[in-house]
This record gives sequence, structure tokens and C-alpha cells, in this order.
Amino acid sequence: MNAADDWLHESRAIRRVSLYPDAAIDRVAWPASIPAIDQLIGDGGIEFSPGLTFLVGENGSGKSTLLEGIATAYGLPPEGGSSNGGRSTRPSESPLAEWLRIERSPSAPRWGFFLRSETMHGYYSYLESLPDSPDRHLHSLSHGESFNDLLDNKLNHPQYRAGLVCLDEPEAALSFSSILGWIAGLDRMVARGTQIICATHSPVLASVPGATILELGEWGIRETSWEELELVSHWRGYLDDPRRYLRHLLD
Repeated sequence: MNAADDWLHESRAIRRVSLYPDAAIDRVAWPASIPAIDQLIGDGGIEFSPGLTFLVGENGSGKSTLLEGIATAYGLPPEGGSSNGGRSTRPSESPLAEWLRIERSPSAPRWGFFLRSETMHGYYSYLESLPDSPDRHLHSLSHGESFNDLLDNKLNHPQYRAGLVCLDEPEAALSFSSILGWIAGLDRMVARGTQIICATHSPVLASVPGATILELGEWGIRETSWEELELVSHWRGYLDDPRRYLRHLLD
């Protein structure tokens, strides 16, 4: 198979995220002032591996901003939903999506989904307003149950095989056992050819074998392993002896 055939049969929905040459970027203003976004701009973009990529970092490190920009540039609703529909109630997203050019693979499915934890209530209300939607029941479920339902009946359903799934901190709704269920679900999605980009604070979720892990921080963006994540180190230390942390926080 030659290079042209490789490109035609590429399985990644997103091969690379680059920047439009005429993007009006103010390098000293937000979001370009975030080190991770500044590196993205300075490098001219970022290439994504097939399968599952985790974005990990502290609050304010830019992982959700980056994910939102990619999802919106791909054509997904900024408040969450599928490429078939969603809604926007109060635009609050950064201009990053306007700067980004998505380099797609021609053979990857076009359908995609953006799960954004803090706005899913609005997405469920949108679905509830559609008389023919099979997902009108989601408001009747608990927060975690609704996320598990989305995983089983949409994200991982053969009828909706996605080219790209963007997940913004799905663990916010999940118990420990549900996170384990998501690990299995994400693995099945990757096996079926879905490309996933997930921003997370969960060391459990980030432990999916074979995933690419990008750690965002004051250094910008760096690829690392699960064992080397600061997140994993802190959780291990805390669970081993909470008092080492608490004595600095509590009287």
C-alpha cells in the first residue's frame, strides 16, 4: 500500500489540528496566554494518534479549552451533543475554534459527539423537546445513570459509530464502579475504530491501556505515561496517608 492508499484508508477522524494562516490571534490575551494553547500556536498545531487520547492537567491548564476548540472546529455543538444536533443557550466558548483547521481522514465516519459535563442538562432538555428522539428519557435518570446510558446506547451503539468522540470530564458524574464500566466501554469504542479525546481529572479513567496521555501545565503540552503523571502521584500519596496532606489544610 503506497502513501496515497494509506491516506485514503486512514482511520483517524482527526489526523492533525493546525492553525489557519490568517487566524487573528492575540498572543498575550486568553486563551493564547494559556501555556498549552501558546505551545499549540507556536508549534503550528498538534497531531493526534489513533484511538484514545487523554488530556490531563490542573484546573486552568487549558485541557477543556483545547477540547472545546477541537470539538467545535470539528462541527460539534459547543455545549455538547452530536453532529446531528445540539443547541447553544449562552455562547461562552473561546475563539480557539475559529483559529483551528481540522485535517480529517476521508474514510473515517463523519458522525461525532461532544459530552460536556456541565451542560448536559441543557442537552437533555433539547432532546426532550424532540418528539421522535429515542433519548427523551435521560432527564428521568440520575446524573451518573444518564452518562452510562449515553455510553451504552449512543456512544458505543453500532448504529451511531462515531468518527470522533470528545469527552470533557465524564467522571464528574460517575462512581468508581461506573468509571470501570467506562474504561471497558472506551476500549470497545477504540476497537471499533472510534477516535476519542478525553479531558479528565481521574487517575482511574486515565489508566486505559494503550491510550496516549498529554499532560498540560505551565510547561505547555507534553506526552507522558500514566505512571509519570503528577495526578497519579498525588492520588497515590493521599490515599496512602491522607494525614500528610490534611495536616497542612486543617487546624
